[in-house]
Amino acid sequence: MEEEDDQKVADLIKELVLRLLSQNPTSDPHPIDPNSSDFRNSLRYAVRILSSRMTPSIAPDAAAIAESIKRRLATQGKSSEALTFAELFTKFASKSGPGSVNNKWAVLYLLKIIAEDRKASKAQLDSSLLLPNLALSDTELGNSSRVFRRLGTKEKGWRNGVVLVSKDPGNRREIAFREFANLIKEENEVCEEVLVRDVLYACQGIDGKYVKFDKNADGYVLPDSVKVPRATRVMVRKLCELGWLFRKVTGYITESMDRFPAKDVGTVGQAFCAALQDELSEYYKLLAVLEGQSMNSIPLVLEKVCSDNYLSLRRLSVWFAEPTVKMRLMAVLVDKCRVLRGGAMAGAIHLHAQHGDPLVHEFMRRLLQRVCSPLFEMVRSWVLEGELEDIFAEYFIVGQPVKVESLWRDGYRLHAGMLPSFISQSLAQRILRTGKSINFLRVCCEDRGWADAATEAATAAGMTTRRGGLGYGETDSLETLVNEAAKRIDKHLLEVMYKQYKFKEHCLAIKRYLLLGQGDFVQYLMDIVGPELSEPANTISTFKLAGLLETAIRSSNAQYDDRDILDRLRVKMMPHETGDIGWDVFSLEYDARVPLDTVFTESVMAMYLIIFNFLWKLRRVEHALIGAWKIMKPNCITSHSFTKLQRAVKFQLLSTLRRCQVLWDGMNHFVTNLQYYIMFEVLEVSWSEFSGEMEVARDLDDLLAAHEKYLHSIVEKSLLGERSQTLCKSLFVLFDLILRFRSHTDRLYEGICELQARTTESSIPSQDKSKSRRQLSDKASKPGSWIGDGRKALTQRASEFFRNMGQDLDAIAKEYSSLLEGFLSQLPVQQHVDLKFLLFRLDFTEFYSSSVPSL
Repeated sequence: MEEEDDQKVADLIKELVLRLLSQNPTSDPHPIDPNSSDFRNSLRYAVRILSSRMTPSIAPDAAAIAESIKRRLATQGKSSEALTFAELFTKFASKSGPGSVNNKWAVLYLLKIIAEDRKASKAQLDSSLLLPNLALSDTELGNSSRVFRRLGTKEKGWRNGVVLVSKDPGNRREIAFREFANLIKEENEVCEEVLVRDVLYACQGIDGKYVKFDKNADGYVLPDSVKVPRATRVMVRKLCELGWLFRKVTGYITESMDRFPAKDVGTVGQAFCAALQDELSEYYKLLAVLEGQSMNSIPLVLEKVCSDNYLSLRRLSVWFAEPTVKMRLMAVLVDKCRVLRGGAMAGAIHLHAQHGDPLVHEFMRRLLQRVCSPLFEMVRSWVLEGELEDIFAEYFIVGQPVKVESLWRDGYRLHAGMLPSFISQSLAQRILRTGKSINFLRVCCEDRGWADAATEAATAAGMTTRRGGLGYGETDSLETLVNEAAKRIDKHLLEVMYKQYKFKEHCLAIKRYLLLGQGDFVQYLMDIVGPELSEPANTISTFKLAGLLETAIRSSNAQYDDRDILDRLRVKMMPHETGDIGWDVFSLEYDARVPLDTVFTESVMAMYLIIFNFLWKLRRVEHALIGAWKIMKPNCITSHSFTKLQRAVKFQLLSTLRRCQVLWDGMNHFVTNLQYYIMFEVLEVSWSEFSGEMEVARDLDDLLAAHEKYLHSIVEKSLLGERSQTLCKSLFVLFDLILRFRSHTDRLYEGICELQARTTESSIPSQDKSKSRRQLSDKASKPGSWIGDGRKALTQRASEFFRNMGQDLDAIAKEYSSLLEGFLSQLPVQQHVDLKFLLFRLDFTEFYSSSVPSL
């Protein structure tokens, strides 16, 4: 019965080989000769395949092995064959039911093994080439012999495995393997498959039967009490490094998630943990596959003669190569990010992405896409909506509650510690300004036009305003979005400031009124408030001064200005002490409301007040000299009135008048040139530059910088800067001396008028003498009046008066020359170049000072 079965098997194999050879397109078209060598070799090859038990080294997956075959054909340049195979596999895989092949994977694996063996032969198919995994057992060899005998072949003609076995009398090879296995078992207390299983447990953070975590060694170790070779112990320790890294990563994830929503974790830290969990999921899948293979493991000593499915420690080291690289990188990131959060964490992770290894680079790219997602969403929300959604203080822009007028300068700032390294400092500044502009328009200007500008910016950048439009690796898209948004929103902001809030008009109003650029208004104001300001400061009514200010406005061209501008102009009395007069404490102020107070802050308006006080004092000195000239005009004093005086007294009078006029000329020259320099070379030139910079300003920061430069230029050129304090004090001393000169002038001409009135009494008609005497009597009754004296006494008193006035004027002239010389000597050392031109203008004053003769 057995012989009949063997005969049937032999006939079937023979028929199969004949059919396969006849269908081979490369074979001879003539019928196959059963006695040919090709037929016999193919027959022996088929018998070896059918009588052996091939065990695969990979998990059964028909689609995977089909893809492997198709890829191999494609790489060999056989694209058409690859497509044909793909179509055949699709049809083969779709067939099911009765008559179909159940184990499709096994068929594909068989074909793949045969193809690889045929390729390795590089010659005609020969049974002398052993297929991998086709080792034959003794029983299979016997069965093959019987089949070949049924096929009519002789065993001596088979020069392959049978011959090899026949040359090994007593199966010495098998005996050697068994002895080696026994030796290994004697030297090893624990078999390798157990150690493999323990290593797999350790790589999941679980203690195995022998391999356990040692806190002192800070790692998984195999106890010394376990008897294993040193090489095995080292291999186990090396493989268990993956478990140590796994514990570090999972410990960080657990700790962070337990503390969430703590502020030191935040959304970026949460995203980092989620990204690590995703990578660990792939790691868990690998361990599951390896555990499945370890269940079918066999002894190490049979690895060379057994299937590739065996999972040894050495093969674990190969499987763990890539996971170890990833896990080691995750452990490094965990250590680095343990004390970081937000943008600082994202920046630290980004630095590790600059790697040349494609595996590491791709891994870090996936990780950073998850980690940076919250940050890029914050950027999108800030740039397009002005919203700062930063609950855990992770963003590189920090907001703080401030007053409305301080929103632009102090409301938001960059936090350098949270700025990721993949966002440049310049880009961060543009991001900050764009969001600030939106909030400034919304809060200070009560404007909603920025929403349309943000939508246009997103469209121009090829993006939408919805969430999730930005991500890591899209820095160019981010920069494009920020540039488009900044350009449109800043432009809209400046339009609102210029058109709706008339920023330029208010700047011009400040120049005209606080910087005294409106000449007729200033002259009217000084004329009508002069008497009031000559009184003690504590007796002056602010309400009365406000009325006088309104009168000056109505009396000058200022009346034609916008009423909103005029309503902002007010009188302000500075803090004063006993002895101060109104001139010292009077000032004007300008009410800059929201949003203009962003530019005209309290400190800026205080600087304008300093400039106003300087210019007001300069105008007061000019006004005093003009008043002195009005009483010094030649037609105010008639020389024929003094014909009855003695010649000596008359000479003293003329000499004093000349001295007074020469000194006035010098002072007037100094004040006129100084005022010309201030009004034209300082104020007008600075205003012209400021106007040009306003036209080219691209954003509010440019506007603020232009105004700051404008104000700084005025302060420095007007001798009010920090480096000109000494010079400014000298100038104010000169101003005080000129005002004192005006007081002496008033006293001189009051005395001359009294003397003129007394000496002209004799020429008055008799009918008017009684009236003149009454007037002189009234003047004589005043304290210090010497009109009531007699002619002789009058002449003596006049001589003494002119002598004293001459001495006073001489002292003033001397002091003025000294002060002026000291002031001019300090101008060349000033830093600003315009002050050297001032020296050129004022240098002529020395002539007037030095030409005054002493009495």
